[in-house]
Amino acid sequence: MAPRLSLISPDFTRLWFGQAVSSVGDMVFSTTLMLWVATVLAKDESWAPAAVSGVLVAGGIAVLVVGPIAGVFVDRWDKRRTMLGTEVLRGGLVALLAVVSFLPADALPAGVWLTLVYGTVLLLHAAARFFAPARFTIIADLVTGDADRARAAGITQATSQTALIIGPPLAAPLFFTLGVQWAMLFNALSYLVSYVAISSVRVAPAEKAPVDGSGTGKAAGHRSGVLREFVAGLRFFGRSRFLVALLVFAVIGQFGVGALNTLNIFFTTENLGMSAKLFGYVGMAIGVGGIVGALCAGRVVQWIGARRTTWVSLLVSGALLVAYSRQTGFVGGIILLVLFTIPLTVLNTAMAPLLLSAASAEYRGRVVAVFQPMTQLAAMVAAALSGWLAGTLLRDFDGSVAGLRFGPIDTIIAVAGLCILLSGLYARGALPDPETTEDGGPAGGPPGDESAGEPAAPAEESAAPAAAVGTAPPRRGSTE
Repeated sequence: MAPRLSLISPDFTRLWFGQAVSSVGDMVFSTTLMLWVATVLAKDESWAPAAVSGVLVAGGIAVLVVGPIAGVFVDRWDKRRTMLGTEVLRGGLVALLAVVSFLPADALPAGVWLTLVYGTVLLLHAAARFFAPARFTIIADLVTGDADRARAAGITQATSQTALIIGPPLAAPLFFTLGVQWAMLFNALSYLVSYVAISSVRVAPAEKAPVDGSGTGKAAGHRSGVLREFVAGLRFFGRSRFLVALLVFAVIGQFGVGALNTLNIFFTTENLGMSAKLFGYVGMAIGVGGIVGALCAGRVVQWIGARRTTWVSLLVSGALLVAYSRQTGFVGGIILLVLFTIPLTVLNTAMAPLLLSAASAEYRGRVVAVFQPMTQLAAMVAAALSGWLAGTLLRDFDGSVAGLRFGPIDTIIAVAGLCILLSGLYARGALPDPETTEDGGPAGGPPGDESAGEPAAPAEESAAPAAAVGTAPPRRGSTE
């Protein structure tokens, strides 16, 4: 019997290959960007943590402003052409920044360099707001059946986490030996590979769904206007108690993970005593935990159910993040970081079908476009707040409780862990109990929401707090 050379289907395999290559490129780029800002552009400055958090804030602004309205256009436009157009735009932006970065660091003031970095990140995230829901819709069309869709979600998770293993350890040596430019050019090339992969995917033309939810067909969708379609999407989301519950605890959880994203480079170098040259191995540890979590997620959900998986995963990961904040050695810190990532990835993989089980075909883009900006806003606020606290109010903080000493960075990360614990407690009481299916609700949809549509398709990592775990945007897991 000939070996099977495709994952689920040939078209999904080609789409997956483009994601795999570009995810590695994004992780090389994002890790390099963090190192560049922290060790070159803001070196030895008291405002260095705030400068790093600015990268996350720039991406968050794009998601918050562009994300909600992008879903309306994605529901209207040809999904394949939308993806191809955004890859051209993003590849060009990264290539342009790479060309400018060949200038010596002192050729421009630090403020100008940071403006270029933040502007590029903002535009990359804005373009990604169109890419992510378009790719989700295409995967939903390519992959049918609950079993295969669950497999697709796990493959997507495992691929992104594998990129975390490969990308950061590759980025740090490239940055310190060849310079920041080559990591940027590597990412620009990855967008080209993604473009070629997407262009080879064959997507059957789908019948146009009524984009305003009125049921009157294509013509009515064109007459309704962007604002009316956007409002219809908000109403659809707001009527679902299930979607609202998922959103609330995801937002709380993002406050915790957003702080870790911003301050982890300072925690590992100051509290764990790591050299900046070894920072790539932090991303590698997160990637290992992510792969283990993605492989275990299906069995965990089957064992204890999707609802229980969500709140148990949040409680466990919150406790582990608090334990991570107390580490003072490289080995213990890396082990705790791996363990912390496992339950978050289990949660993320389990949440994807739950989140999108309520989205009928005509609302897929808008459901993603409501969820992502709200969770991104929480991550953006957490990034800005943690960077500001570490660089100003808590800069010289030094305290002790029961013999345990606390500094500024580890205190903020400990509070971040408590935020995730709070999210788990909320999830335990807020998610509706299962009714007629294991995920709760008729026809796979949320209880009490009669408008729930088709079964879920695999979502991107942005669907849950686990999406924010990593080094920094822009990356496929976060910018898409």
